[in-house]
Amino acid sequence: MTTQHPSNEAYAVADAPLFAGLPGDIGVSFEFFPPKTEKMEHSLWDAIETLVPLDPRFVSVTYGAGGSTRERTHATVARIARETNIPAAAHLTCVEASREEVDQVAHAYWEAGVRHIVALRGDPPAGPGTQFRPHPQGYANAADLVAGLQRIAPFDISVAAYPESHPDSSDVAADLDNLKRKLDAGASRAITQFFFEPDTFFRFRDAAAAAGIDTEIVPGIMPITGFAAVERMSRLCGTAIPAWLADQFAGLDERPQARQLVAATLAAELSRRLYAGGVRHLHFYTLNRAELSYAICHLLGVRPGRHERSIAA
Repeated sequence: MTTQHPSNEAYAVADAPLFAGLPGDIGVSFEFFPPKTEKMEHSLWDAIETLVPLDPRFVSVTYGAGGSTRERTHATVARIARETNIPAAAHLTCVEASREEVDQVAHAYWEAGVRHIVALRGDPPAGPGTQFRPHPQGYANAADLVAGLQRIAPFDISVAAYPESHPDSSDVAADLDNLKRKLDAGASRAITQFFFEPDTFFRFRDAAAAAGIDTEIVPGIMPITGFAAVERMSRLCGTAIPAWLADQFAGLDERPQARQLVAATLAAELSRRLYAGGVRHLHFYTLNRAELSYAICHLLGVRPGRHERSIAA
């Protein structure tokens, strides 16, 4: 595989003032979780309506462990597919379900017009740190699930990647082998777990290329709505929090507006550095809070009507 180095234009982007924005070839996508209450459903749809004008490549909706949000996920994804012109992606896991049950869900998505699945093994129902045990009649892992979905219909399939390795992996090589199996089974792209420094992603991308992986790897960006919550999530998924990041949020627990400003600036800078390294698609974990992701996209030059402006220019 030929390594594609960033262009001079990309390096110029990295050196440009933060608020100069990126060229028009950057693509974004957004992740939401299904609402648990009617009030949360209204909030979710406010978030979707806020971000849809940015013309995302797709929006995805998560899926609870053991199918705990199966019906809400299906209803949310089907509504996005029905009421917007943005491709909707549904998360689907192997947890506590037989192949027949999972296949029924996949068939229902296809019938609802959903063509994109984010295929995941899923977390152990007993919680982090416990051993994952496949359902006796279920898919054994994400690679097995991807192959099963491809037998059902020609889905566009995304899978997960872990720049700092999945907590269950014995080492980096084993983690990359697992990623390659998922992609070889028919996945179109990998979306990474969140991380906080661009070199974390670039080292992972280089290691993936050395392992023979040439499929698109999309970096996942987690805007920090609350630092304590991100610390908890990071411990669970093995994401390192650099000391400088903790320092940036120190003293902001009672200052939510200042925290949002800092979060937007840091995420935009991370995104710009990723762009300078050749990345052209960013995936944002919104936590159903649109304004922060919208602000970050605005700083990057991802705005309503940007494609029309580019054509006019």
